[in-house]
Amino acid sequence: MTLPAPRFADPMDAPALRWGILAPGGIAHSFAAALRSRTTQQLVAVASRSLDRASAFTAEFGGRPYGDYRHLVADERVQAVYVASTHNAHLELALLAIEAGKHVLVEKPAGFSAAEAQRMQDAARAAGVFLMEAMWTRYLPHTDVARQLLETGALGDVRLVTADFGVNAPFDPDSRMYDPAKAGGALLDLGVYPISFAQFALPALNHDPRIHVVGSLAPTGSDAQVSLILEADAATHALIHVGVGARTPWTATVSGTAGRFEIESPFWAPSALTFFPTDGEPERYPGHPTITGSDGMAFEAAAFARYVHAGVTDSPLHPFSEAIATLRIIDEARRRLGYTAGLEE
Repeated sequence: MTLPAPRFADPMDAPALRWGILAPGGIAHSFAAALRSRTTQQLVAVASRSLDRASAFTAEFGGRPYGDYRHLVADERVQAVYVASTHNAHLELALLAIEAGKHVLVEKPAGFSAAEAQRMQDAARAAGVFLMEAMWTRYLPHTDVARQLLETGALGDVRLVTADFGVNAPFDPDSRMYDPAKAGGALLDLGVYPISFAQFALPALNHDPRIHVVGSLAPTGSDAQVSLILEADAATHALIHVGVGARTPWTATVSGTAGRFEIESPFWAPSALTFFPTDGEPERYPGHPTITGSDGMAFEAAAFARYVHAGVTDSPLHPFSEAIATLRIIDEARRRLGYTAGLEE
């Protein structure tokens, strides 16, 4: 067979929205850089609790700086808000923007818990605004090649999904990686990627899968290393590993009765994919020719703009219910490990 081509249009071709960014940290810098270099989207405002910080960001990327989040969401020029704060503040800032009638792209994971993400969805539906989790992997070209292989049955019956995301993060009790008050921990910060990938390949995992968990906690009480087995059914499993103590391969595979595909490192960013049919020669999709690294955020921004322009109420490639389902798995894994910060009793 010949591998299918990605079906995503050039991000430059998406209708432009006027964006505001809440919380100008590192991921916000990556997003703003992708908007500027790879899209026609317009950044018109940036807000931080520190006006100096917002001003430094707008000096680099443009827009009006605000030292108060409420002032940004009240700005009539802003059509869409990107919530780029630490996970523990996602709910507060998303609700602030939703209540102001803005469309919202909220960084992953959507909330500190599934209950928080559900509150966001309920609020967005009541307000009639578009809400999407910034799971940029779902909108990347190699993911669409994978999607088509799954849709056409090229792999046969899927039996196994594997994915990992481990980093070597020096212990710092005050960092967002380790501090429970900032929604720290490997599952929330890193696990959202491989778990969401497993749900993409095995949609049954969105509906109360059987979960097996082993792991360990950091001295702060957040999860440091976690391995999961997620059962879609007795014959179909996903193997997930995340951690903050060792750099792992950052690869993902999906294996079925008729073949498998492997996504090269890092599987969650613009990457290459190789399909290995059970009968036949391997075929490789080399990745997008020019958009690499965090510039791949342009694809999610373009998709978001197209959905808003079309009046779509939910992302067809990553419904918000799937973001909630990812957090249900993370919630349960954290409970079993004894890390319950942010979880409702």
